[in-house]
Amino acid sequence: MIGCGLMGREFASAAARWCHLLDLDFRPVITAACDVVEPAREWFRLAVPGLRLVTGDYRRLLDDPAIDAIYCAVPHNQHAGLYVQILEAGKHLLGEKPFGIDLPANQAILQAVQAHPTCLARCSSEFPFYPGAYRIAQMMREGRFGQIIEMEAGFWHSSDLDPTKPINWKRRVATNGEYGCMGDLGLHVAHLPLRAGWKPVNVRALLSKIFTQRPDGKGGVTPCETWDNATLACEAQVGDSGSSGQPFPMTLSFKRIAPGHGDTWFVRIWGTDLSVEFSTQNPKQIRTLPYQPGGTQEWRVLDLPYKSAYPAITGSIFEFGFSDAILQMWVAFCDELTNGQAGMRQPFYCATPEETAFTHRLFTAALRSQARASTVALGI
Repeated sequence: MIGCGLMGREFASAAARWCHLLDLDFRPVITAACDVVEPAREWFRLAVPGLRLVTGDYRRLLDDPAIDAIYCAVPHNQHAGLYVQILEAGKHLLGEKPFGIDLPANQAILQAVQAHPTCLARCSSEFPFYPGAYRIAQMMREGRFGQIIEMEAGFWHSSDLDPTKPINWKRRVATNGEYGCMGDLGLHVAHLPLRAGWKPVNVRALLSKIFTQRPDGKGGVTPCETWDNATLACEAQVGDSGSSGQPFPMTLSFKRIAPGHGDTWFVRIWGTDLSVEFSTQNPKQIRTLPYQPGGTQEWRVLDLPYKSAYPAITGSIFEFGFSDAILQMWVAFCDELTNGQAGMRQPFYCATPEETAFTHRLFTAALRSQARASTVALGI
């Protein structure tokens, strides 16, 4: 593991819960951890038994022939340099979004992926592994919606609502990138529609900088440079932009300042045959509206049992949570790594480099749209 901060600790905790899963013939073993900060390294020394190596030099992990795969969770400006080196070292990669600080960085990573086809490269995106979202992904694969009328998806939280919160790397362009909240939250929102082949062909972006400065942690204030909130109004199409099929509206929103939302991921789809809604605010519920010509229009609410993509020991009466989604996503990565995509025990695999590439096209177009105050085609 390279990067032992918040998400590094989540992944280490997920590995410790592997006994929570049933009937698997593979298991990840965390053998090495790297971080430039000593307190982060010390947490791993104390919390993760069996570590052979804890270091501040990531090159020691790349040079270790006993390490098969690396989970890398570092600030966006370090993605291209580290991800490329990980692949060039012959290691499989599970990286964090957005897979590069900007479009050129993402393209460099994609070139390394293509140059090392024996290395599995995937991007972290755990929300589709919630049972409600996972069920919607199954509906997408089965083509149950009929003609798509409209889609909305978003990821909202309010961690930046407090203006006295000191600045961190996500509020600086040099480390987070010009995308701001889009780069930080956007792949989570775009993952399901992209997997279904529902792709925006243009975008009108409304981006907001709500707090223009924050405490610098040293008694002063400093500019808060990145976008806090973003709403992207897109015209989307099923399949590639040149394919047949009627375009439909797709609204994607990413918010760091959404009062009342601790951490909410949601998706809403309206179709001529089926409409559906799911939100992590109500993680045990999914709303569906099946429709047949001449029939009634009635929303149905299903209280979901605990039924995960990979079976677990938890009883069906209990509630699924974020740490469960992290665990399920990591199982999917290990499953694909062990058995190949065709041999996976269930069909939903982690976000691909190609899907991250499309989000970079979308976010780059969104920045142009905001600058021009107009709709921008993704091909520009």
